[in-house]
This record gives sequence, C-alpha cells and structure tokens, in this order.
Amino acid sequence: MKPACKFVNPNAATGSLLAGPLASRCGLRLASCLAILFAFAAATAACAQGQPQAAAAPLTMQQAVALALAQNPTLLAARQNLLSVKAQELQAGVRQNPYFAASGSDLTESDNTSNPYFVALGVGRLFERGNKREWRLDTARSTTAQTDDQLQLTEQQTILAVRTAFTNLIVAKAAKKLADDNLSDYKKELAIGSDRYKAGDLAKLDYERLDLQLAQFESDDSNAVTAAEQASDQLQVLLGIAKPSASFDVVGNVVPPPVTLTMDELEQKGLAARPDLKAAVAAVAVADAQVKLAYANGTADPTLEADYNRNGTENTVGFSLNIPIRIFDRNQGNKETAKFTAQASRFSVAAARNQVVGDVDQAYSGYINSKVLSDRYNGHYLDEARDVLDIARFSYEHGGLALIDYLDALRDSRSVSFDALNAYQQTWIAIHQLSFVTATDIAP
Repeated sequence: MKPACKFVNPNAATGSLLAGPLASRCGLRLASCLAILFAFAAATAACAQGQPQAAAAPLTMQQAVALALAQNPTLLAARQNLLSVKAQELQAGVRQNPYFAASGSDLTESDNTSNPYFVALGVGRLFERGNKREWRLDTARSTTAQTDDQLQLTEQQTILAVRTAFTNLIVAKAAKKLADDNLSDYKKELAIGSDRYKAGDLAKLDYERLDLQLAQFESDDSNAVTAAEQASDQLQVLLGIAKPSASFDVVGNVVPPPVTLTMDELEQKGLAARPDLKAAVAAVAVADAQVKLAYANGTADPTLEADYNRNGTENTVGFSLNIPIRIFDRNQGNKETAKFTAQASRFSVAAARNQVVGDVDQAYSGYINSKVLSDRYNGHYLDEARDVLDIARFSYEHGGLALIDYLDALRDSRSVSFDALNAYQQTWIAIHQLSFVTATDIAP
C-alpha cells in the first residue's frame, strides 16, 4: 500500500492569493515566489508518484524556506486573514440602501363615501455627506496595506524559524557524525588496549581507565542521535509536514560564510525593507483616514422621501426631507480620539525606526563576535587539537606518554571539536538574525 501523501495548495487555500495581494509583493520578490512554486511543484510530483514528501532528496536551506512559505499552516492562516481584511473594502464602499414603505386602511369591498379606503406608497433614502464613503474606503484600504505588512513580518519570522531549525539540524548531523567517528576510533583504540592487556603489556588499572572513557563517547553518540531526531522533527513541523518522517534529510554547509556588508549598509537595508517599520508607516495612513472619517461622521445626513397616496378616488403625491440638527452630538469625542491616535502613530514610526537601527547593530555585533570565534576554531584550534591528539596517541602507544596525559589529550580534542560546532552554529544563527532584522537574504 502506498503511503498517504497530502499537500496544501497555496493558491487553493488562500483563494488564489498569488493572483492578489501576494502577487504585488512578488514584483519585488520574484525569486522567492518562484522558489515557492517550484518547491510546491516538486512536492506535488513526489506525491503523484506515491511517495511521501519526506522521502525526497535532501533539502537545501533555500528549498526548506520555499516549502515553509508554501505549506506552513500559520502562514496560510495569516494569508486568509489578509483576504478577510481586504474583503472589508467591499463593505466600506457600499452606499446606503433605499427603502420602500407601504400602508393602507379601510380596505373593504363596500362603498363607504364617508370613510373611503386609504393607500400610501413611499420610497426614501439617506444621503451621506462629508465624503463618508471615500474616507471609509481610505481607512479600509490603509488597513489592508497595514495587514499586508504584518503578513510579511509573519513570513520573516517563519523564515527565521526555518533557517534556525535548519542550521540546528545541520549542526546536529555534524555532531552525530563526529560522535560516531569518535566512538568508532576509540573502540579501535580500546581493542588495541585490550590486546595489550591480555598480552601483559598494559596494567589492569590502565585498561579499566581506558574502558571507562568509552562511556563518555557512548554518551556523546546517544545524545547526538536524540538531538538530531528532535531537530529534524522541529524543522518538519515548520515545513507543514503533518507527520514527521525519519527519512527526512537536509544538506548544507556547517562552516558559515562571511558577511561582506558593513553595519551602515545593513542598517539601510533594514530601514528600506523591515515589514514592521512599513506596518508602522501604514498605521499612520490608517489613523489619518480615521481622523477624516471622524470629522465626516460629524456632519448631518439628510433623508429624502417621496410618497404616493390614494384616498378613495383622490390621488396625491408628496415628499419629505429630514435633516438631523446636530447641536449636541457632533461626534466631537471620536474626533479628538482619532487626532490623538494619529499623533501616537507618528511617534510609533519613530520608535520602529529606532528599533530597526538598534536590532541591526545588536545583530551585527553578535555576528562579529561569533565569527571571530568560529574562525579561530576553523583556522587554528581544530588543527592544533588534532595534532596534539595524534602526537599523544603515537607517544602513548610507543610508551613515551603516560595514560593520564593521553586521556587528557583525548578529552581536549573531543571538547574542541564540539566547541567548534557550537561556534559554527552560533555564527549561522547570527547570520540568520541579521537576515531577519534587515528583512533581506544576507547569506545564501
């Protein structure tokens, strides 16, 4: 029996969102949108072949991000929310409905000249003044633009989460391989020690100390397996995979690339692209439109009516005009509230702008410090620890080094190797954080 395979079509799930608000953003992010479509097409092809998606070839980071943008349930919900907000533009643009009224009295078959039958028919409509409909539309459209920016922020948060989870899985896989290699190498070393012990060339105490050290390598290997499985499950959940699969795999570099942009360049990118800053600017437009609408709602709306009356054999027509006299309630409270809200939104823009600069500076500082440390491991400490271990192993096997010194070198090499992986991981996460705070792709 073929395994079940289910994918969510982003177009169907969002009511052809790619043809609507998302398409306008794709003009600036064409490569990302194409990546989403290609990832979905590949997933659909795998499903058509009766294979679960997780059984496909290992994913790169770009493919994982594209798949999350296409299938992540949180993003799909946010896109539906955008459509629901945009639908309010339809409601904001509707005009007041006319109404029809009818009434009658003494509708009898007998001819009563003293009290003839009476029939009245009338139509009427309220006419809005002060451009209320225009300002309602302006408010609705500005709210849609603000919600669109908030959707982009949700997308950036999802991308950060996926990249972080992807890096954690890559590092976990590297740690597992390192633990496997260390365990395999040490078992060979322990086998040599066992032969020496049986041949009387190694004391029992020394052999048992060697054997005890095996527990640490076995523990490292067990912990690495658990960490890799958990990292894989976390990433698959972010990709919208309903049931995580053990065959899911990714491929990527452990050693992080350099970031060539300066802090000033990154700040400018952040100020130009950060969706939360754009949302704050859009909030000003919403508040300004609400101020205009509040003043428009303070105007009086006349109601015009026309009626036809038949009283016995007499026919009459007439009209009426009703205009509220707004002496007391002129919507003054809502006007003041809207003005203060608009002013507050302008302060929020300044706060958001400062936040962008602060976020970039902090992320860049974190990247520089972590990159310096990872470069030291990559260019110096790893090679040095390897040389020390090789020399210590050779000396110990030929009787030129005490067991305690060899075990110290073994522990140092193991510690440096895992510390290097941790440094690589922190640098990658710092790069992802830089991408997030600038809303751009800093590294491939």
